[in-house]
Amino acid sequence: MTAPRTKLVATLGPATNHPDMIARLIQGGVDVFRLNMAHGDIARHDETVQRIREASRREDRAVGILVDLAGPKIRLGSVRNDAIELEIGGEVFLVRGDQPQADNELTSNLPVLLDEIQPGHEVVLGDGGARLVVTALTNDRAVCRVVDGGTVRSRQGISLPSTTLSIPALGDVDRQHARWAAQAGADYVSLSFVRNAGEIQELRQLLNLENSTAQIVAKIEKREALDNLDAIISAADAVMVARGDLGLEIPIEKTPLAQKRIIRTCRQFGKPVIVATQMLESMHHSKLPTRAEVSDVANAILDGADACMLSGETAVGQFPLDAVRMMKKIMGETESFLVHRGSSRAGHQDEQSTWPVMEAMMFSAAHIARRTKAKLVVIASAESRQALVKSKQRDFIPTVCLTDEQRMAQRMALYWGIVPIVVAGLRDYQRIPDRVMEWAREQGGMRSGERLVMVLDSEATSDLHDSLLVGEIS
Repeated sequence: MTAPRTKLVATLGPATNHPDMIARLIQGGVDVFRLNMAHGDIARHDETVQRIREASRREDRAVGILVDLAGPKIRLGSVRNDAIELEIGGEVFLVRGDQPQADNELTSNLPVLLDEIQPGHEVVLGDGGARLVVTALTNDRAVCRVVDGGTVRSRQGISLPSTTLSIPALGDVDRQHARWAAQAGADYVSLSFVRNAGEIQELRQLLNLENSTAQIVAKIEKREALDNLDAIISAADAVMVARGDLGLEIPIEKTPLAQKRIIRTCRQFGKPVIVATQMLESMHHSKLPTRAEVSDVANAILDGADACMLSGETAVGQFPLDAVRMMKKIMGETESFLVHRGSSRAGHQDEQSTWPVMEAMMFSAAHIARRTKAKLVVIASAESRQALVKSKQRDFIPTVCLTDEQRMAQRMALYWGIVPIVVAGLRDYQRIPDRVMEWAREQGGMRSGERLVMVLDSEATSDLHDSLLVGEIS
């Protein structure tokens, strides 16, 4: 079985944040590492970036880094006795201040919470185990009726699916973390709780001021984000289906169809999409996932996800390497079915492409490769656009992108079906074909008589488009 085309994003945390484990995770198939800025300090994350880059060099594999900004996460304050049990039909109060004065009082880390909610609004606590409805409001408290009971603990999350909040997606701490991400050379920066395209542009302006080329990942986890989905995806460079908070913002039974809609829209816009949250959740404490989790990963791939993400499974789980290996097995098995069936978009050419000549070139490369039984498509480029276009066409012809830009190789680590490799000597346009053939013979594992299709970057010559050549190993 060939290496899976679907990419794997893994979150680093206490279970994995040391050099040997990072190297083993790369060997196991991790393509992009996620740094969760909700945990740890800048010094710790600096050390993690250095470890990833060093392990990537040792393993001779381009690996991306995704810095995940925490965003405006609303949480409960301290709860009396650290936990209370809410019963259906009971009454509880959301109050201002830091400390509750009674067992049925709850506080939050959002000072303006009582100014934003209204009677009839829903308040979801924790992972949805308890739900409240606001019945009355005064200046210093909101009276709430418990509609779904459960245990509520200190500092659990608060979701407000009925409320349009005024707090920005990019707060002061997030701005500080985004500047650090730019200085640290992050390949991707994700923005949590996105509601509109303007918030994406705000982050892009900040990164531009820091001279960062990091790509922006929009995390779809708000009701408003679904309302503005097309504009957000158009403004972002990639998208994450953040199913944890999304499943609290909308009825949980609607999340599977929301996931399919997000993936479908990303494919229409030609943007990479990551499916995240609880994909192999049981592997926190088990060496094997549940059958339902295996089906979940497979269905994300069948829907067209570019990448699947592991969160707590690799950050704090007991079996992080097993989780990575299992994810890769599921990817490979699912893709073997797609190869046999024939991908629904394999070789598809979008008539309204942003880069129509480039897309036609990639369509032709795949067609020629199939007709000539070429073993490989090789893209030689200093940029990543060609690789992204090829990735979105979803054919199963092995594709390598050679680039002399390390940062571009790291960016392409997220692209479905693209193997990025850093190779020197690609600036002289006249020498590129010879350099590609040299790489194919010496490092690409190709044998005499085998063919490859080359797509060569012609950006050095303004009046030429990319070139398409067929080579045969001598």
